[in-house]
Amino acid sequence: MSDRIPLYEEFEDYINEDHISEFAKALVWQDHDDIATTPATPKSEPLDFDDISSSGTEEIEQDTNNNTLIGEGAELGISPTTKPDMITSKSDWFPVSASSDKSKSKSNSKDKSRKSSSGIVSLQNEFRNNITYTLLRWPILIAVFIWVAILGTLYFWIRVHVALKEYFFTWRGERKKLRQKLRQSKSYEEWVENAINLDKYLNLDKWSENPKFSYYDYKTVGMTISRLKKARAGNNIQELQILLQGSLKRNFAGIENRQLYSHRYYGTKNLVQSYYEEVLRCIDIVADSNEVSPEVKYKFFKIVSKNFGKSALCLSGGATFAYTHFGVAKALLDAGLLPNIISGTSGGGLIAALLCTRTDEELKKLLIPQLARKITACEDPWYVWIPRLIKTGARFDSVAWARKSNWFTRGSTTFEEAFERTGRKLNISTVPADPHSPVILCNDITSPHCIIWSTLLASSAVPGILNPVVLMMKNPDNGAVVPFSLGSKWRDGSLRTDIPIDALNTYYNVNFTVVSQVNPHISLFFFAPKGTVGRPVPVSKSRTKKEKFASFRGGFIAAALEQLLRLEIRKWLQIVKSLDLLPHVLQQDWSNVWLQNFTGSVTIWPRNKLIDFWYILSDPTEKRLEEIIMKGERSMYPKLLYIKNRILVERAIERGRRVSAKAMKESRINLEISTNQHKGIADDDEDEDDIVPSDYDLAKFKAKIGLTNKDFEDFAAGYSGADHDGDDEDDDEEDDAFDEDLLVRDMYDDSDTFSSPSSPSPSKFKHRRNTVF
Repeated sequence: MSDRIPLYEEFEDYINEDHISEFAKALVWQDHDDIATTPATPKSEPLDFDDISSSGTEEIEQDTNNNTLIGEGAELGISPTTKPDMITSKSDWFPVSASSDKSKSKSNSKDKSRKSSSGIVSLQNEFRNNITYTLLRWPILIAVFIWVAILGTLYFWIRVHVALKEYFFTWRGERKKLRQKLRQSKSYEEWVENAINLDKYLNLDKWSENPKFSYYDYKTVGMTISRLKKARAGNNIQELQILLQGSLKRNFAGIENRQLYSHRYYGTKNLVQSYYEEVLRCIDIVADSNEVSPEVKYKFFKIVSKNFGKSALCLSGGATFAYTHFGVAKALLDAGLLPNIISGTSGGGLIAALLCTRTDEELKKLLIPQLARKITACEDPWYVWIPRLIKTGARFDSVAWARKSNWFTRGSTTFEEAFERTGRKLNISTVPADPHSPVILCNDITSPHCIIWSTLLASSAVPGILNPVVLMMKNPDNGAVVPFSLGSKWRDGSLRTDIPIDALNTYYNVNFTVVSQVNPHISLFFFAPKGTVGRPVPVSKSRTKKEKFASFRGGFIAAALEQLLRLEIRKWLQIVKSLDLLPHVLQQDWSNVWLQNFTGSVTIWPRNKLIDFWYILSDPTEKRLEEIIMKGERSMYPKLLYIKNRILVERAIERGRRVSAKAMKESRINLEISTNQHKGIADDDEDEDDIVPSDYDLAKFKAKIGLTNKDFEDFAAGYSGADHDGDDEDDDEEDDAFDEDLLVRDMYDDSDTFSSPSSPSPSKFKHRRNTVF
């Protein structure tokens, strides 16, 4: 019998029973409040709850969303007359169907009948009152679905044709053996070796030697490399800064084009790789140089950091397919490339929470097959969950899931606390239960005190799987756990925003996203007619010998038909959405499930098998989780070089910001010491008025960094002397908070051009305090 391998923190109990109790009470009382208050107008007064509690008990208990939760509340000792504290906010996110509509439905028996098992009032769409719409809606919808079904069938046979053609005519003999060996690699180093061997066999390595390629400006890249080398050899720091500021931008000269990595299994153009290596050397030289002042260097790195942007890892939903994200994250972690900004939706949110609440060393101990012992979300047998589904309309129980998710989030950790512990910024996408209210991306900016496990439940609340839940937060005044209520319960963010690219750009200046996409209804339609990163289109050796490396997958006709059919299907689905033809099943608009943007700068599509669909709502065993993690790692290997080139530059820029900020801090301290020393000398010798040398030195220093006497006095008056130590992975927001106390922070405006420091304005000392970046 083999020894049982222990799991790090396996027996840690992070559950806070008081917090779980407050969550259960909030779920129950959310619906009590809907019945007990009628805030339809400012003159409306809340009804007496004592009357409601007696006369409305039957109505409340008939709300099937909370029958199970009331039972849970009884087990937790929740009194039916104990109302939890509520913190509410009616902002941009306040749902359009507020409680006033619910109060109206109480007085109207017709509207009352529309209340679903989830406790959400279904309002009549005014546009559907049109007679023509009523007559033609269903005939049009049925006709569209029939046409889409025909298009889908044709699309399926096109994909089958391409797969059979590649299997029988392309992947044969030695080529097939080399690819099979590549797919069975057990480490990244082994994968790289096998990929290079396959490239050499197919003569694809010759493609890298020729710098010419139509998908990037090779002349500009070559000229930039030459000028950088010349400036570096002459130690011309100012010239290096000018050149780097011009080239350190997103997709400069097309060097981030995915086609540059889609013609080989491993590698890109030699010219592109040389560019990245030279840029890294030049950034380090500027960061370590003493030729320019720390103030000038800091402004330079701040500008290029904003221009270059940030990277983020986005983990999609997809039920238990989301466990593949463990392997994707492990591959990035082992390579030292795990981004500090991570978003997750539904099942992906669980993995994102684990990544953002543990340090790198802890993650290396956790991302192992034994992690399956803590994945017990689907452990209830059929004779338990089937009655629950019939009774509540949801297969799983919210309070039970809250307990199980506590281990992944280290208890009631908030977004702010997670960032303080690991330096990673967690983002969880949720949507209000109301189908028309805006999405909220929960993070340390929008909801710093929100408890992570409550957002995980909300992001996993797929209709029929888990009922909408209330978000919970820690009261910043007293630390008590209270509902974070914005007027509605919340549910699965993947229904409308599976990959929140726009929101990440708004909050964190993210413009490079690594997306791990495992949604089965989306991955079925993945097809790269021109190849994708680390996965070129198979080309015969006879063509590669003639240096003809490009080809359409399956041939031009098959690729064209695939694109035509896929876009045609999407067009008709968009028409259904625009005309609002689709019925709102379970009070939810499902049209966005197919029409979102599911991809990023680089997208990982793990290979799923038909047998995987059998386990779509079941917990993995240790053996199965080992296979899932390995599948995620192997799907990530082809993308690592592309990601590495981007992230190494990003981190080199951040290192430059830290080094220059530290130098500025030391300069400030030295200035303070020097000033205090001269002041002490003057106090000790009141008769000596001649301290010209000290004044002269200070005047030279102020002139050098561009400070006027008034600016210096304003700074000295507001200087607190606090010491701020920057984190190793400081982003724009942290650096701005850090340099708030620095001597010349006001010289760094938000312009995107590099220039010498100008005279600062005292009003700028607090300008960046409340900015997002």
